[in-house]
Amino acid sequence: MKTHNHLKGARVYLSGPMDFVASRATEKKFGWRNRVGDFLRSFEGIVFDPWFKPAVRGLHQYGLEDLNTLDAREAWTFAQDQHGDQTRAAIAEKFWETLHIDLRMVDTSDFTIAYCPTNIYSVGTAHEIILSRQQLKPVLFVSPPVNFPSLEKLRAHLKDDPAGLVLLEKLAAEVPIKPNTRGIPSMWYMPLIGSGNFFDGFGFQPYLEKFGWQPIPMDEQEKLHPPKNPLLPYLEKLAREVPHRWDNKLKAYVPNDEWLLWDLEGLGKNNSTD
Repeated sequence: MKTHNHLKGARVYLSGPMDFVASRATEKKFGWRNRVGDFLRSFEGIVFDPWFKPAVRGLHQYGLEDLNTLDAREAWTFAQDQHGDQTRAAIAEKFWETLHIDLRMVDTSDFTIAYCPTNIYSVGTAHEIILSRQQLKPVLFVSPPVNFPSLEKLRAHLKDDPAGLVLLEKLAAEVPIKPNTRGIPSMWYMPLIGSGNFFDGFGFQPYLEKFGWQPIPMDEQEKLHPPKNPLLPYLEKLAREVPHRWDNKLKAYVPNDEWLLWDLEGLGKNNSTD
């Protein structure tokens, strides 16, 4: 029997927070994109990673993003005068290239993988998800459990410090710190994404040795809260068979025509027999 690999040549965009992560340097070097990229490339997939954008012919360095990309926004002002307008326009123009090339990668991809923890603010991720869904392309949405064990330890540490506890609770309300131990996504995403494409983690643990991945904090999180529906086994299955979707009217699984994975082999060749 011929072994199918539906991920071969599939173009996958990796969407998720970049601006408000704890460390952009750590995220770029050790973040989830590196691991998911390794996994997809092992199935001969094509990975679009906004940390490592493809070169643009004739436009060298166009839209490239580095650790200092966001420095320009420090000049931001709300001043309603010519200087304020010029400053805001300059910042917007500087980031336009990044926005342009990231959305073009989304547009070019076959499907998107989106990492959306509910405790990290990210506008670009929502934009990329919506663009994918407007084009009826699948989005595989990872919403992990969110908890703050250090917060509970700090509360215990301050148990004999009433003033400290008051300040801590004020800080938790101001941030705000909102645990989401089940990783429940925003209800807005539920009809947008589709019921079969939600995951509560990546499921890196069984693949650590195979890919030689170095430990990262996410590993500890997944040990404490093993994903019930991890992404990587789903991708492994996707390589063998195209998923069906649940039709709630028919009460049955039906073919999912959003999974349009092109077979482009030989498309650029002259197949004429004349």
